[in-house]
Amino acid sequence: MALNILFATVKWLRRPLLVPDRDDRFMLTRMKALKQLPYQFLDIKSMALALSNLTQTTAQAPAPAGPTNITAVLTKAGQFTTFIRLLETTQVGDQINTQLNNSNQGLTIFAPTDNAFSNLKPGMLNSLTDQQKVQLVQFHILPNFLSLSQFQTASNPLRTQAGNSNNGEFPLNVTTSGNQVNITTGIVNTTVSNSIYSDGQLAVYQVDQVLLPLEFFHSPAPAPAPVEGKPKKKGAKVADAPGDDRDNSGDASGAGELIVDQFGYEMVVFSAFVGAVFFTL
Repeated sequence: MALNILFATVKWLRRPLLVPDRDDRFMLTRMKALKQLPYQFLDIKSMALALSNLTQTTAQAPAPAGPTNITAVLTKAGQFTTFIRLLETTQVGDQINTQLNNSNQGLTIFAPTDNAFSNLKPGMLNSLTDQQKVQLVQFHILPNFLSLSQFQTASNPLRTQAGNSNNGEFPLNVTTSGNQVNITTGIVNTTVSNSIYSDGQLAVYQVDQVLLPLEFFHSPAPAPAPVEGKPKKKGAKVADAPGDDRDNSGDASGAGELIVDQFGYEMVVFSAFVGAVFFTL
């Protein structure tokens, strides 16, 4: 636009002055302006080259795009302070950034909000060991990029960075209904509530509940039975232990026992007793 105006100005100033002008003062003004215009700018090509060089020197080059940073993505989105702190303290955030910027492998991250962490049982997060905190963060990360539409064809259980999901320790299953993505871990059922970020390599989705892995809620294995120190003598009669009632026919089969685990989540464990009755004819 500025170049066209300057061309028009020079063209007007360089018009032939052979035709007498009714207003001598106007003619003198044109001649004075023509004299004041530098000679090199009377050449159209030189003037265009000068403007081109001026534009190139004054225009700022666009800032190069910086490396992908998961902390920066979550900070810009807001309401992910607790998850950001876990990413930093476990150093999983650094591992994510290194992987994204040094390989073509994609990642999918389910980011719980601050409200999601507030809804956990009081003291649960602090009761986790350092290793469990790492596993908890890794359980929210899939080692490949998945768009929302790709969840419709994903195979369950999904593999997370926490470990193999086939052994029942870290199962993560998804189902879809239209554009809605449902997530279940065996402990928690939630949905993807928002897409925070997606660039073809990294996808970050908001979830309103912390994804708790089933591994954290396994009941401890029962202690093995004590081994008797001395063998029994042949023919010796073993006396019943005091208070030991050998008649268990009155026990109820399939009785349920309510157990509260270390995180305050209640589970019911069922046990069955099998007995035999002999009849003498």
